[in-house]
Amino acid sequence: MNGDKRFQRRLLWVNLLLLGVIGAFVLWTFWTLVPKPWRDLNPAETLRPVTARGDLAEIEKTTIAIFRKASPSVVHITNLVNAAQPFSMNVQQVPQDTGSGFVWDKNGHVVTNFHVIRGGAAAVIVLADGSTWHGRLVGAYPAKDLAVLAIDAPPAKLQPITVGRSANLQVGQMVFAIGNPFGLDQTLTTGVVSALGREIQTTPGRNIRNVIQTDAAINPGNSGGPLLDSAGRLIGINSSILSPSGAFAGVGFAIPVDEVNQVVTELIRNGKVARPGLGIALAPDQLSQRLGLDGVLVMRVDPGGPGAAVGLRPTERDLQGDIRLGDVITAIGGEQVKSTEDYFNALEQHKPGEQVTLTIERNGQPQKVEVTLAQET
Repeated sequence: MNGDKRFQRRLLWVNLLLLGVIGAFVLWTFWTLVPKPWRDLNPAETLRPVTARGDLAEIEKTTIAIFRKASPSVVHITNLVNAAQPFSMNVQQVPQDTGSGFVWDKNGHVVTNFHVIRGGAAAVIVLADGSTWHGRLVGAYPAKDLAVLAIDAPPAKLQPITVGRSANLQVGQMVFAIGNPFGLDQTLTTGVVSALGREIQTTPGRNIRNVIQTDAAINPGNSGGPLLDSAGRLIGINSSILSPSGAFAGVGFAIPVDEVNQVVTELIRNGKVARPGLGIALAPDQLSQRLGLDGVLVMRVDPGGPGAAVGLRPTERDLQGDIRLGDVITAIGGEQVKSTEDYFNALEQHKPGEQVTLTIERNGQPQKVEVTLAQET
């Protein structure tokens, strides 16, 4: 019996010894592996000496100067829509979308994309100094995705953007985009002219030709903001991106300033763009293609219009009820026409009152007629 007790005591001591060894090992492991920041503290530590940077690179100076010069012209636009409050008949204006724009002149005109303000009941414009103004629509031209708003800010608060040219741009030129991507005000991105002469769609059947392609980052909210050259001049309006995700993927497009200058001037002057026309209505492209026509088919000719004056024939039913196809327009002013898009693009190269040569097919025979374009209402 006494032997059993001695054996149990010895076994207990052995277990305690093993636990002590294991505990010591765990403590040693913890001590060696766990960081001990107090070991690295040095009360005598001082700030590291700063290495002199030297002068900024010339490209950096240029970028800074461009931003300082142009950013006061850039505005933030919030498009408001009317919305009924739940459980009441009250209507309030709520934000629908945001975008960018820029000050055009000291009279308070602000230029942006049409799609930025499309469908809105009102617009709120925030200038670079943070002041907020109610914007009213002066005019819009959806075919070119352009719109002009006006605010009643005093001239001292308005810094018009410097306007350049886009006709002489070259691929590889540096460009600078300023806007409000994702609602972040006064954001600058840089890049180059990636390509020229691109086309982007604005409305179904209508494309903008000769747009500028750039790799300067353009994201949602940048639309309507300026694209600048290395002299800080406006060369385009950032309009859209090509991206399956909806975020910038290296391909952005800007409407060239030469087009912007003409459209904006006309919108400010007349509230609309005087588009040239022939006073006719065309058949849908699908019908013309189904009929195997190499142009656009005239469906209707308005009495008293330019088309009627030169004897254009519409599509009609004869006395027997058979359809008699009208004239097919194949060229305007020497520019080939194969679709309604070609037709409108060709017309837009001219102005109301200008005389152009119209190439048509009548009963399969080509003819040329001289027509004076009228202003479409």
